[in-house]
Amino acid sequence: MQTYDFIVVGSGSAGSVVAERLSASGRFSVLVLEAGGTDRRFFVQMPLGYGKTFFDPVVNWNYKAEPDPGLANSADHWPRGKILGGSSSINAMVWIRGAREDFDAWAEAGNPGWSYDDVLPIFKALEDNEAGANQWRGRGGPVHITDNRARVHPLTVRYLKAAEQAGLPPNSDFNGAAQEGAGVYQITTRNGRRVSAARAFLRPAMKRANVRVEMHALATKILFEGKRAVGVEYVQNGETRTARAGREVILSGGSINSPQLLQLSGVGPGPLLTDLDIPVVHAADNVGRNLQDHQGVNYTWKATQPTLNQILRPWWGKLLVGLHYLVLRSGPLSMSMNQGGGFFRTDADQPRPNMQLYFQVFSTVLPRAGERPILTPDPWPGFSIGLSNCRPSSRGEIMIRSADPFAYPKITPNAFSTNEDVSEMLDAVKFLRRIAAMPAMAEVIAEEVLPGPSITSDADLIQDFRKRSGTVYHPVSTCRMGPDPSRAVVDPRLKVHGLAGLRVIDASIFPDNIAGNTNAASIMTGWKGAEMVLEDHR
Repeated sequence: MQTYDFIVVGSGSAGSVVAERLSASGRFSVLVLEAGGTDRRFFVQMPLGYGKTFFDPVVNWNYKAEPDPGLANSADHWPRGKILGGSSSINAMVWIRGAREDFDAWAEAGNPGWSYDDVLPIFKALEDNEAGANQWRGRGGPVHITDNRARVHPLTVRYLKAAEQAGLPPNSDFNGAAQEGAGVYQITTRNGRRVSAARAFLRPAMKRANVRVEMHALATKILFEGKRAVGVEYVQNGETRTARAGREVILSGGSINSPQLLQLSGVGPGPLLTDLDIPVVHAADNVGRNLQDHQGVNYTWKATQPTLNQILRPWWGKLLVGLHYLVLRSGPLSMSMNQGGGFFRTDADQPRPNMQLYFQVFSTVLPRAGERPILTPDPWPGFSIGLSNCRPSSRGEIMIRSADPFAYPKITPNAFSTNEDVSEMLDAVKFLRRIAAMPAMAEVIAEEVLPGPSITSDADLIQDFRKRSGTVYHPVSTCRMGPDPSRAVVDPRLKVHGLAGLRVIDASIFPDNIAGNTNAASIMTGWKGAEMVLEDHR
C-alpha cells in the first residue's frame, strides 16, 4: 500500500484545483483518483463539440434521475464528466460566479470566510479575463476567460436589443458590479480551445514529481481507523487497490459521487446504511439530502433570416466551419451554444434577479435518439430563448441503491415540487414571449414552434414547462456546509462533521445554490478549500 500526504478523489472542477494548490510548494505528495480517462480528445477540446460528449459513455457518467412528478413523470438525463477535468471538460463553458448576495448568505448562515468580499480575491486570482482587469475582474490567472462580445452572431445582437426593449438593461459583465440585465456570456476558452479545470490546473500539476494521477480508478470505499479517514480503496483495471493518506482524504467527486462514496463507506443516513448491510461508521442524515438544481426550458421560433442552422446542418457547412476552426481556431465551433443571456426578476417585488436567460442562434426541435444535435440542428432557420430558475425552493436527494459501488445512485430531483417554483416559472416563460414580441425580434420571426401559439392559458403553460423542462446541470448541496451537524455534512472549513482526516471540497458543499452556472463557483471552492487544508497543515 502506497502512502501519500493527501488523496483527492475526483479530478473535476474542484479536484483539479485542490491537487494543483496542495502540490505547488513541493512539501506534500498528492494522489488523484479519477474514474474516467484522458481529456485529450478532439470533441472535448473543441468548444461546440460538447454536443458530441453529451451522451458519450467514454467521458460521461450518463446518470438518469427517477421519474419526476414535477416534470410530468419524465426521467431526466443527468450528464456528468467521467474524465480528467470532470464536468468542466463537457460543460457549456459559461463563466458566471454567482451574485454577491449568494455568498453573503452563505456567510450569514454561519460560514465565516465565505462572503462575497472573502471570495472575490479568489475569483480574481483564478482569472485571466480577456476583457481586462478591474475591481471585479482578474488578469494573469490560470483560467482564461474569453470575452465574446465582438464575435457573436447578428441575431444575438437583435436579442440584446429586444431584451432592452422588454425592460432589461444592457450588462457588459455579469460578474461585475451587478448581475441583472442582458448581455453576452464570457466563456472558458483560449484561442478557440476549451479551458477546463484539467487544462488550467491538473495538467500543470501532473508535471510535478509529488503528484500522481491514476485514471480509470473508481474509488469504492473510504478506509477508516475508528473515526479517522486513513485511505481509499479503489478498483483499477479490474483489480482492487488501496492507498493510504498520511494527512487527509479529500472528496471532490461532485454532488453525485461525493455523497455516494460517503454512503458506501458507512457515512450517511443510518437506516439506509443498515438496510443495505453497510456498517455504520458515522450516522449523518444529511449526506445526499438538500439536493438543489436549476430547472430550465427553451422556447423556439422559426426565423425569416438564416441562423446557425443553415451553416451547421449541411455537409458543406460542416466542412466550411470545420476548416475555419482547424485553421483559425475561430467561428461557431469555437464558441458556446449560449452566446447571449441575462438575469431578470419575475416580478418587481423580487429583491434581486431570480431567473437566468440563454440565447441560442440555432434550434434542435427535431428529435434525434441518443444525441444532442447541436452540430446537426433543424433544417429550417430557427433560434431559441431559454431560461432557468436561479434559487428554486424545491429539494431532492441522492441515495445509493445498494452496497455495490458500480451501481448508480438513486437521483430524486423533486423539481417544481413547491407552489413558489411553479408560480415564478409561469411568470418567467411569459417573459420569454415578451422578449420575442419586441420589435427587434418580431421583425425576424416567422412563427413560434415550441410550445406553439395554441399554448396560452396558465394551465397549458404550466403543463408545457413540466413536460419540457429539465436540469441545466447545476446540482449542489448534497454534502451541505454549515456549523450545525444536525443540518449540514461539513463545517465551514469543509471537514466532515464528526470525523477526522476527511473533507469534501466541491459543489456538493454549497449551502444553497447560486444565481447562475456553477462551474466558476466550484473552481473557487477548490481553491479556497485547498487554502484551508494548507493552513491546517502548516
